[in-house]
Formats: sequence, C-alpha cells, structure tokens
Amino acid sequence: MENNTALLVLRQEMDWLSAVITQCMTSYFLQEGHEKEWTAIPMPDLSLQDGPYADAVREWNLDIYSRLAIALSMAPHLCPEVLDLFFTKNKLHDRGFTEFGGLVAKDHNGFLPTGDTLCFLITVHHPELRYEVMNLLGKSHILIKEEVLILTETEINLPRFRGQLSLSESWLNYFLTGERQMAENSASFPAQHIHTEMEWDDVVLDRLVLEQLNEITSWLAHGPILMEDWGLKKQLKPGYRALFYGPPGTGKTLTATLIGKTSGRKVYKIDLSMLVSKYIGETEKNLSRVFDIAQHQHWILFFDEADALFGKRSTADSANDRHANQQTAYLLQRIEDFPGVVILATNLKANMDEAFARRFQAIIHFTLPSVEERYELWKKAFSGICKLDENIDLYAIAKDYPLTGGAMINVLRFCALSVISRAGTVVRQGELLAGIKREFKKENRTLINSI
Repeated sequence: MENNTALLVLRQEMDWLSAVITQCMTSYFLQEGHEKEWTAIPMPDLSLQDGPYADAVREWNLDIYSRLAIALSMAPHLCPEVLDLFFTKNKLHDRGFTEFGGLVAKDHNGFLPTGDTLCFLITVHHPELRYEVMNLLGKSHILIKEEVLILTETEINLPRFRGQLSLSESWLNYFLTGERQMAENSASFPAQHIHTEMEWDDVVLDRLVLEQLNEITSWLAHGPILMEDWGLKKQLKPGYRALFYGPPGTGKTLTATLIGKTSGRKVYKIDLSMLVSKYIGETEKNLSRVFDIAQHQHWILFFDEADALFGKRSTADSANDRHANQQTAYLLQRIEDFPGVVILATNLKANMDEAFARRFQAIIHFTLPSVEERYELWKKAFSGICKLDENIDLYAIAKDYPLTGGAMINVLRFCALSVISRAGTVVRQGELLAGIKREFKKENRTLINSI
C-alpha cells in the first residue's frame, strides 16, 4: 500500500473531525444551525478503502464515538489547526473555557486534547452520554487495551479526564506507514523483538529435538484449522506452550527465533527483570499489555530464564511472598489462555514447578553437543570468508574441547577480529586455541589439554 493512500484516508478523517468540532461549537454557543446534531455529519465511508486505519476500523467495528476519539488524538500530529477553535476565550473570565479541556505544552503552542475535550464533543447535546466517554476510555475498551489511545494519568485528586488524550506513537506510525513499532524493553512494554540472520542449515540439533520442534511449527501452520474447523477447541486449551531447557549456549533462543522466521511470525522476548514491579498490579498491567498486543499481532512470546519467575512458589510468609505468588498465578493464567505460541526457556528443568511443567505441550531438552555435533558446528562457523588454516585438525579440536554452539560463535568473533586486524582471512591454530581458552576461562573450566 502506498503511503499517500493512507494519508488520504486520514485526511478525510481530519476533515470530518473539523466539521464535528465546528458543529459542536455552533451548538454550544447557540449560533445559527445549533439544533443540528453533530452525529448527523456523515463519517467517511471506509468500507471499501485500503490502508491500516481503514482495516482497524473494520476489524474492530469502531462506532462513531471511537472514531471521534482516534481522530481527536491524531489531530495534533496531522492537522493541528482544526483544534484552534478550542482556544476560544471565555470573555466573562478572560480565560479559556474549562469545559473544552486541553493542554498547551512548553515546546508546542498548539492545542493538545484531553479526556475533557472528548467529553465536551460527545456530550454537547446530550450530557447523559458521559457514560459513553467513561466506557470509551475504560480499561476494557479495545482502543485502551490495544494501547491505541493513551489517557495520561493525572496527579492524585485531579479529575481523570484532565489527562492528555493522545495516540500512541506505534499506532500513529502504523496508521501512516503500515509498520508497527513498539517502545521495546521499557517498563511499560517489557519485551524485545528478537530475530536472526541464520537459517536452520546453520544449526546442529539432535534428531529428537528436531522432531519435537516440527510439532510446534505444525501447530503454527494448522492450529486454527484444528481448533475451529475440526472443532477441537471443545477439548483443547487455546495456544501451544513449549519448554526449552538445557545449558546456556545450546541454542534455545536461536531456535525460538528460527521458528518465528520460518513461520512468518515475530518473536518477542519477555524481559523478566522488568516485570517485577514494587507497585502491586503494575506487573500484571505491563504483562497484560504484551499479551494483548501479541494476540492481535500473532507474535510468538519467548520467556528466557523462566525459572526466575516460574520456579517453585514460596509459602507466602510475607507480603512480598504473597505479591510474588500473585504475580506468578496471574502469569500462569495468561500463558494458559494465550491462543498463540509461548516458549519458555530455563537452564535447569529441576527449578521448574512440577504443576506448571505439566501444562506444556512440549518439553524439549537442548543437550551439550556431542563430538560429532561439535565438529559440524565448527565447520559451519568457519564456512564463510573467515576460514581455518588447512593444517588445523578440526575433529581433534571438537574432541578435546567441549564447547556449546554459542561459545563457538564467540570464538569465531574473536578469531575474525584477530585475522582482520592483520589484514588476513585465514585463522591460525594459535588464534583458534586462544579463542577457545577465553571461553573456558569464562566458565572457570579446566582445560583437558594445555593451550
């Protein structure tokens, strides 16, 4: 879709907003034509329009109030002049009209709408419609749940609708370009998009592991058909949950990204350290935001080091213990209810709560690579421009130095930097062994053979 098509659709929405504001002002000040209802002004017909905004309106079946809220929050970005009517002064008090709401930022002299602004427009003829605004800006409304609209929190004891009503940056970008961007790894969105340039041919996995992974990719391809067309949703819980366990560097994260890559799904890694909030309820709120967006966008969710949060629960002797157990219970429920794929990774399966482990459809063990597998991994690692000296006995290296695939990639990085700094492309045995020594030292391991 061309960007100018998206802009044309949004421009029509801005023209409609301008007409609505003008009519509301006419009605409020009892000017000629004040009897006309603003709802009588026809909204742009988007039933046959292309573009992300038109798609969202149709998918969510947005009513006139919802579209007005989006248009109002979008106006400061696309057509700020349509809001200038709200600067009309109350001559009696020589100030703006309180009922119009609005804010003026330090570095922006245009009008920024608030919840009060939306409330004024919707209720200008019918004060009883305030409940529509309360519903529209409530937590359960699709525009709030999907974080399309953001009503900024106010200070304690200030009216809630005094907060600025804005369109989230990611949704504004999506409506303009069709690309959705998230404020990744923030406290309010504790997840990060992870991807890889590697392919399945670049990894070496056990046959049994590959068979179990095929089950996940099969679910991604055929899950909706099984649940809906075959009617299995009566017997099966929604979604698919998999546990990857094994030592660091054995390919758990890489495998998750490859599953997403081959299935055409984005993979988002949950940052567990950002989930634990000292404010009760904030953790649930932040994670709920991730799950809601992931469900709509069909993402795969990947929880790394999951034992930190899903380990054996405490006996709740203190308020902190009860809070932690409350967070765990909430997360377990969201994972069970999530209709997509959730992958959890842990280094030690023994740390996982047994009752929770039973909820997985697949539990996949990523073992340390065997000698033969290490040999294949070494060959793949040095198959590009950076090559090993032909005199290096690679099989002996694989046999003598047990490393994971992740550690081998670190060795590759070390060797590549070493050879390029001397304007070469061939790795000498001394450089390779020095890289291996570094990896052993990181893990406080004793070398079998002296290097």
